[in-house]
Amino acid sequence: MAQTNEGSLKEAPGPRNGLFGENLRALQKDSVGLFLRMQRQYGDVLRFRALGSIYVYMISDPDGIDYMLRRNSQNYARASAHKQFESLLGNEGLLTTDGASWLRQRRLAQPAFHRQRIAALAPMMTRAAVETVAHWRDYERKQESFDLVHEMMRITLQIVAEALFSIDVTRDADQIGAAFGSALSYIQYSLSHIMPPSFVPTRRNRLYQEARAQLDTFVYKLIAERRALDEDKGDLLSMFLKARDADTNGGMSDKQLHDEMITMLLAGHETTATTLTWAFYLLSQHPESEQRMYAEIVDALHGRLPTFEDLSELPYTRMVIDETLRIYPATTGVPRTSIAEDEICGYRIPARSNMVASSYVVHRHPAYWEDPERFDPERFTPERSAGRPQFAYFPFSGGPRQCIGNSFALMEATLVLATIAQRYRVRPLPGYKVIAEQLVTLRPKGGLSVLVEAR
Repeated sequence: MAQTNEGSLKEAPGPRNGLFGENLRALQKDSVGLFLRMQRQYGDVLRFRALGSIYVYMISDPDGIDYMLRRNSQNYARASAHKQFESLLGNEGLLTTDGASWLRQRRLAQPAFHRQRIAALAPMMTRAAVETVAHWRDYERKQESFDLVHEMMRITLQIVAEALFSIDVTRDADQIGAAFGSALSYIQYSLSHIMPPSFVPTRRNRLYQEARAQLDTFVYKLIAERRALDEDKGDLLSMFLKARDADTNGGMSDKQLHDEMITMLLAGHETTATTLTWAFYLLSQHPESEQRMYAEIVDALHGRLPTFEDLSELPYTRMVIDETLRIYPATTGVPRTSIAEDEICGYRIPARSNMVASSYVVHRHPAYWEDPERFDPERFTPERSAGRPQFAYFPFSGGPRQCIGNSFALMEATLVLATIAQRYRVRPLPGYKVIAEQLVTLRPKGGLSVLVEAR
């Protein structure tokens, strides 16, 4: 059970306040800022009171995170925070299941993310990027600004829908994206506020129910069409439709299919879209890095579209993505709940404790990152990465529940960034103040209004 056995266990340090919700209000206002300040003051294992008797333990030590997420992962279950997602995603998908059910679903989905299958999706990813570039010509001609977050959400939703489910959402992308956005805003609000029951007809509840109904209708309609078609398209949905229970030989129910599909649609587009948004923003603020990336793209591609085989020739472009995920990880922490009492880094962890491994904090830890607030893609060269602890950088979580689509997302982000950067520079509106806001993902508050300049 214990990570170390030397001496008596210590209680984790932390602020004494919080009985009446002071820390909860601070979390609502700026969770990542609060986490960063507390780590600087109290160290790599701390606890703080969220409200009343509810405590949260935050781990910022890479070895402690390795222990929680990988070496003793069986003692750290899906967090209670994930339960907030069940009303949207259901309770039978990869994000919201545990134990044998989760393992069965993970094994079923894994072949869809095999390296060879992902490689075959590269042309579809670049084609979606080219369509976006064509769409931007009007903005360029009119010198008209637009919200980059919205545009990146549209392109990544289109990619994940076609890649995993063989559907074209070009006409529906804005509507689906808006429904996801509305639902996620509600869930994020519910994580830090006391909410009335969902059946109480408040404006916030009504908007959420409408968004959820819209998404449910879309997904169940697709399931019905594919069942009627009875054709193996070689995609993830076909794998789910063909799956049979080892004991009963029964197939997946519509509810199971719904939960998996809506989980994949959400996870597969939201995080990559925010990563691409932040990458374009960081490049706009660091012209030397932007020029170096562009020179690499020109030298490697000579004006043609990138392919899967070109990825090895675009190391700096990939390092831009890695450094973006360090500074602005799409998901800023990994929540867990301890099952039995345990020990991490010499500190006692009571049973049933709320835990969080904060990637936002660890990615800024000065013990592992020199001048951590500075944008420096070359941190990820092999030479400078050597010796860095594995969990000093974990934008896709880690251990058995590491994001199943991490390789898919990294390839997609690199190809889309290279394709668009060949043709356009992206610039925030002059005087536009960009503030990171923790919603379900770490987004620019209020979006990111930009102009584009042709190369």
